[in-house]
Amino acid sequence: MFEFILAATARSYFFLRRFMPTAIVIDAINTRRGLKWGVPAMLLAVPYAVAAEFCRAQVEAGGPGWLNLFVLVCLWNTIKFVLIGPISLLKLIAVRVREAVARRRMARALPADKLSRERLLDPVLTSKSS
Repeated sequence: MFEFILAATARSYFFLRRFMPTAIVIDAINTRRGLKWGVPAMLLAVPYAVAAEFCRAQVEAGGPGWLNLFVLVCLWNTIKFVLIGPISLLKLIAVRVREAVARRRMARALPADKLSRERLLDPVLTSKSS
């Protein structure tokens, strides 16, 4: 019985991680490229909060009780999006510090050539020409 419960939990977890929109957005934010979008993604909490308030008002006005499930889901998603902003900001700071330390170590490892050291400390972004 325990194995069945564990298997069902794992399958539902991976299903939700793959197909639910908030999980997809949060997974994208947790990548190196997406860390900068954590704070703007906090704005996505507003529609979820409004939807939760709307469903709550419907339930209080005599609507069906199953709308309480939507209230819980919307509030959970609101909390997730509110928390992803500061978390992604802290992760971004940590990654930038790690990258700066790596650049400094690389610059020290290079020969005393001043030109190559300056190029390493201030990287130039170029686009690929086709």
